[in-house]
Amino acid sequence: MKKVNIGGVPEHFNLAWYLTLANGEYKAEDINLRWHDYHGGTGQMCKGLRSGDIDIAVILTEGIVKDIIAGNPSKIVQIYTQTPLIWGIHVAADSKFKTLSELKGTRAAISRYGSGSHLMAYVNAKNNNWDLENDLNFSVIKNLDGAIKGLTNNEADYFMWEKFTTKPLVDDGTFRRIDHCPSPWPCFVIAVRDEFIENNKADLIKILEIINNTTSEFKHIPSIDKTIANRYNQELKDVQEWLSLTEWSQQQIDKDTLNNVQNQLFDLNIIEEKWAYEKLTYKI
Repeated sequence: MKKVNIGGVPEHFNLAWYLTLANGEYKAEDINLRWHDYHGGTGQMCKGLRSGDIDIAVILTEGIVKDIIAGNPSKIVQIYTQTPLIWGIHVAADSKFKTLSELKGTRAAISRYGSGSHLMAYVNAKNNNWDLENDLNFSVIKNLDGAIKGLTNNEADYFMWEKFTTKPLVDDGTFRRIDHCPSPWPCFVIAVRDEFIENNKADLIKILEIINNTTSEFKHIPSIDKTIANRYNQELKDVQEWLSLTEWSQQQIDKDTLNNVQNQLFDLNIIEEKWAYEKLTYKI
C-alpha cells in the first residue's frame, strides 16, 4: 500500500478530507493517505512540501504561488475552494483601536513570513492606500493560539484570519472583529511536490477523483451543517452562512486567475518576478 502524506489547516474547509479518510476510500484503492494538521498554516505547509514531510498540501493560493517562485519544487494541480477566503481583521476585545484606519502603522500578528496572514496584510494595506514600506509592521505568532496570546498581551495590535474560524473567539469576547478583507482570488488550491507527481501520477489521479467526488456533493450531505457545527465548535447559523458563501472546485486554476494572483503579488513587492503558467501548474 502506497503511503502518501497530505497537509492542511484543521478547519471546516477540509472536512471533506476527514470524511473520505473515515470512509476508507483511499485504502480501498491501496493508498495509505495520512492527513497532517498544520496549525501554522500556509507558511508551515510550504516548509513541509520543501522538506518532503508532506507530498500534497491544501494550501492558500497566494502563499504557494509565492513559494513556488521562491524555489518550492511543487505545482498547483487544481483549485480546491473556488470562492475567496473572507479574512476577519481582529483586535483584542479591550483594544483601543475601533476602526480599520486606526491600524495604519501598527503591528500585524502573522503566523510566519510568507503565510496567508502575512500576504493578506499587504492586500489589506493596498486596499486602504497605506504605505507598504512604512505602514506595515509584523509580529510572528505561529498560529491561532499564538494570536490569542499576542493580542491579549499587547505583543501585536491586529490579526487577520478566516472569519468563521475565529467567530467563536469573537463571540466569547477574546477578539473584536473590526472589519474584513476577502482574498481577490480562489482561496485554496491543491499543490503537489514535483517528485511525487513524476513517480506517483496514478495515485494522485485517484486521490483527486475521491476528494472531488465528495466536494462536488458536499453541501448535500445530510445534516452536514450540524456535523460542522459540532466538530468545529461553531454556531449552526454561522455554519449555514459559511456554506451558503462557499463553493468548491474540481478544476485546474485558469491562466487569467493565476496571472491576476501574480500581478497583485508583484505589485505588492511580494514576488520579484512572474512565471509562465506552465511553470506553476500541472495538468492532470
